[in-house]
Amino acid sequence: MPSGATILHADLDAFYASVEQMLQPELRGLPIAVGGGVVLAASYEAKRFGVQGGMSGWRAKRLCPDLIFVQGHYSEYQRLGDQVMAVLGDFTPLVQRISIDEAFLDVTGSVHLFGDAATIGEQIRRRVRVELGLPISVGAARTKHLAKIASQVAKPDGLVVVPSSAEREFLDPLPVGLVWGIGPVTRQRLAERGICTIGQLAASPDGALRSLLGNALGTKVGALAANDDRRRVQPTGRAGSVGAQSAFGRRDAAPELIRPVLGHLADRVAGRLRAKHRAGRTVTVRVRFAGMRSVTRSHTGVYPVCSTLTLTEIAERLVDKALSDHATEYQISLLAISVSNLVDQPVLQLELPLPPDDPERPGSRIGAARWAIDHSVDDVRRKFGRSAVGYASVVLSDRRSVPDEFRELAEHEL
Repeated sequence: MPSGATILHADLDAFYASVEQMLQPELRGLPIAVGGGVVLAASYEAKRFGVQGGMSGWRAKRLCPDLIFVQGHYSEYQRLGDQVMAVLGDFTPLVQRISIDEAFLDVTGSVHLFGDAATIGEQIRRRVRVELGLPISVGAARTKHLAKIASQVAKPDGLVVVPSSAEREFLDPLPVGLVWGIGPVTRQRLAERGICTIGQLAASPDGALRSLLGNALGTKVGALAANDDRRRVQPTGRAGSVGAQSAFGRRDAAPELIRPVLGHLADRVAGRLRAKHRAGRTVTVRVRFAGMRSVTRSHTGVYPVCSTLTLTEIAERLVDKALSDHATEYQISLLAISVSNLVDQPVLQLELPLPPDDPERPGSRIGAARWAIDHSVDDVRRKFGRSAVGYASVVLSDRRSVPDEFRELAEHEL
């Protein structure tokens, strides 16, 4: 076995589209997209025409006239994703799930049972294909980042093992876009400086990268390009935070945009908190400006929050502060809300009706009323579906082009 190649990254190929083709065999080999007005996911046959997730439906159809749109089977995505994780757990207890369709594994203690990394990777691919009917790609290496890159190189439906003796030979010619944290904007910025490969990125002075990309991102991508990744595989446990975000292109930072978006995000986050009987004391918002620079603002209160309206109000105040602190920024492209510092809150402890009637106190008159309304909404949604009831500012807004069921598949569990 190649020394040190004991961390695996397993990633299902075009997961949502592959599930649809598995459920409807007549779609196999055809270009399909999950969604309608917006492409939520595309099959490899569609990707060859340039169709990508997040693309508008009309643009995707223009790129691929034969594209077939299908509705998503969200419960099937969750069920099959969980079954794949169960397969991975048969090889090692050290499984770190990082999304519905991908995970890291540390098989250091498993090689004497199942064979080397290549053998384990092939067994995983065979079982997922035979038992679930889905393609999965696996990368194996000494570090998490290198294993993830190897799985991307292995796609579609392949296996790549990187021996520790050949890490630089493998990494150096690959495009910088494979480095974790480098998106299209950062890739273009690096290309303008003649940095197109991971080898060129690794050879760039740390100071130059920090100057070009900022201290945090410059330090991070420089280390990863040099294959300096000391993170270990951490078995997935209860998450310490829950969040949601919405990207919408460059838009004026106007209340008629901000309020509905924050209301929609708070509705998603607070609903998931209540579903797990949890609440959080720290609320954080992130605002990304048109130039891709992001700022965050946080509020830590005395009382934990899980009310949709209360979370919305706190988030609005934090976003207002972020915008007032950056008065020269007139456009934004993303808003995000997260709640952390979580506690269990299975029941509500009512308070005596003493002033002031602060809605951030869940046991106050207003706080208790919001608790009751939110739980009534939750009950109706569980029985009749999420779209059956909601707050008017959310239901009537245009921020629902992507189904909430799809968004929540990609968001962390509590």
